[in-house]
Amino acid sequence: MTSIESVTIETADPVAAEQFYAAAFGLGARVRVRASDAPTSGFRAFTLSLIVSQPGNVSALLDAALAAGATAVKPLERTLWGVGGVVAAPDGTLWKVATSTKKDTTEPSRTVDKVVLLLGSGDVAASKRFYLNRGFTVGKSFGKYVEFATPSSPIGLGLYARRALAKDAGVPPEGAGSHRITVAGSAGPFTDPDGFEWAAPKA
Repeated sequence: MTSIESVTIETADPVAAEQFYAAAFGLGARVRVRASDAPTSGFRAFTLSLIVSQPGNVSALLDAALAAGATAVKPLERTLWGVGGVVAAPDGTLWKVATSTKKDTTEPSRTVDKVVLLLGSGDVAASKRFYLNRGFTVGKSFGKYVEFATPSSPIGLGLYARRALAKDAGVPPEGAGSHRITVAGSAGPFTDPDGFEWAAPKA
C-alpha cells in the first residue's frame, strides 16, 4: 500500500524553519525543510493538518505555534464537527489543528494523533484518477473531497477543491508560483496534475 514518509517545506530560511517546527509541533522526521528562493505568492494550494484527541490539545498546539512565531489565520472555534484553528508558520505554510471531540477527557498535551496533507486541486476528479493509477486507494470520497486510505503511513493524504480548501483555511484562493513543498512517498517520483512534486523516500 502507498505511503507518505515525509513532507519537505521549502523556505528562504531553513534554520529558522527547523527551529520553529521543533518548538511548535515537534513532528520529527515527518516534516523536513530545505532552502529555496523559488518565486511564490498567495495561497500555495495545500494545508497540513494536525489531528488530535481533544480540544485542550488543539489549544496547546496553537498556543505553542503562536509563541514560536506563527501568525493566527483562523482562531480556535467550536463548530458542529468539533474544535479547530489555523495558523501560518513563519515560512508561510498553513497548519490546521483540529479534533472531532468536544470535551477533554485527560490533561491537555501537545500529542498529535495524525498528520494529514491536503492538496488543493483544480480538477479533483482528474487528480483522483491520477493517484489511483499510482497505487493509492480511496478511503472516503464525496463531492470536492477525496481522502486516500493510508493506514500505515506517517502522513495521511487528501484532495480538496482548491477554492474550498482556501475557504476552509481562512485565506483567499489566489496564489501563483511554487508550492514550496515536496512529498516523499513510496509512489514517487512524479509530478501530479496540480504541479505537486513527489520524490522517492530517502534511504
